[in-house]
Amino acid sequence: MQETIPVTLLTGFLGAGKTTLLNRLLAAMRGTRIAIVENEFGAVGIDGSLVASEASAVVELSDGCICCTVKGALSDALVSMAARRASGELAFERLIIETTGLADPAPIVQVFLRDETLRGHYQLDGVITVIDALHATAQLDRERVAASQVAFADRLILTKTDALSVDGAATLAARLARINARAPLEWASRIDDLRALLSIGGFMLRESGLPRRGWRPVGERSWDDAIASVVLECDTPLPLDGISLFVDELLADHANDLLRYKGILSIAGEPRRLIFQGVHQVAGFDYGRPWDSNELRTSRIVLIGRDLPVERLRARFAGLTE
Repeated sequence: MQETIPVTLLTGFLGAGKTTLLNRLLAAMRGTRIAIVENEFGAVGIDGSLVASEASAVVELSDGCICCTVKGALSDALVSMAARRASGELAFERLIIETTGLADPAPIVQVFLRDETLRGHYQLDGVITVIDALHATAQLDRERVAASQVAFADRLILTKTDALSVDGAATLAARLARINARAPLEWASRIDDLRALLSIGGFMLRESGLPRRGWRPVGERSWDDAIASVVLECDTPLPLDGISLFVDELLADHANDLLRYKGILSIAGEPRRLIFQGVHQVAGFDYGRPWDSNELRTSRIVLIGRDLPVERLRARFAGLTE
């Protein structure tokens, strides 16, 4: 049986520079067979003609937003590509999906987590969101999907930064960090290792992808984003039944508003750290490496969601040790 194919989802609002970054990735990965799935509105797509010739195959999905047809055209295309790969008709080692600028990543991510057929062939590696530095503030103010694209990211890539002032860059970085505390922010012009963007491991049950201990939003905010990050921390080992109930209630009450979440937990009587992550109501758990003997066993959870009751969640989490 062939190994699963790592998949990168490349998203970002209209005009952010996704195809430019894609072509840079293909150039950096020259020699690696990479298939591309493109999406474009209209009966005749144009993005495929803009993709560099290094791509092993380019599949275009037209006539609508990829997130609206994800259970149909996208799934069918990916299953067909896997079958052609297995038969030797099509050779590729990696897959990149570049969405239209109006696509919400949520249903695309969920289909990779839920569809057992796809999971047998593909492993979602990470979500890269490209952000137009000049227009990001207006887009986040006006477009709900722009904030969702930021929220789902494992990496945030800032483009068109030449005209951005120092203060403007700091304000935008603070806003992006409030929406998504998990994802590092990088300037497209300063990325040293483009190849690393295709080996993120963002959907693996491992420890990466949490903000630093004690993280809090920087500075006063002058905006009111509905999507924000909530970080929960506790230095006391947690009861397993208590954390199970907490997660069950969290998903029951807020699954539709939880976009992405991840945690590393210290469980009472358990030498290993418990790692969990999920998207909406799809969650996974696994035990990781043991805690070091001299290590502070801090449980940390980051929740990225829409209009979450922050203080109530913090109080409920803190109450687990009482």
